[in-house]
Amino acid sequence: MAAGELRAHRRIDLDDAEALRLLGSVSLGRIVFTRQALPTVRPVNHVLDDGDIVIRTHEGIALTSHAQEVESTGVVVAYEADAIDPDTHLGWSVVVTGYAQLVTDPVELERIRGLLQPWVPMEPMDQAVRIRPELVTGVLLTETGARQPADS
Repeated sequence: MAAGELRAHRRIDLDDAEALRLLGSVSLGRIVFTRQALPTVRPVNHVLDDGDIVIRTHEGIALTSHAQEVESTGVVVAYEADAIDPDTHLGWSVVVTGYAQLVTDPVELERIRGLLQPWVPMEPMDQAVRIRPELVTGVLLTETGARQPADS
């Protein structure tokens, strides 16, 4: 490739199944929730469990306390994960919007603790939150094979 040229990219929309498969292939994402009426983003590790996204958290964070208040349906959150190469700008990104609920069943909570270990040892991460996807969007960024000037 000549200096000053970039490969042209194309965007491919992914179906729900492929988007969730890709999300499940990585362990780090970002949860977006409301804290004091403002959007808040936190990086967290996750696992896919029976089609749901599960994260571990510690007692007292805004997401957990708000999820406890909204017992019936949960609280609306967004979850994003991606794998995009910083040099080529190729890869994928998935955003899931759904309802987050605190896992309260002790047997289920113990099972999740075995599936998902927190990356950062800090205060006890004894809570788990389950996100049930309602809206799944994903894009794949791939090369078209054509080249274009770098300033295009």
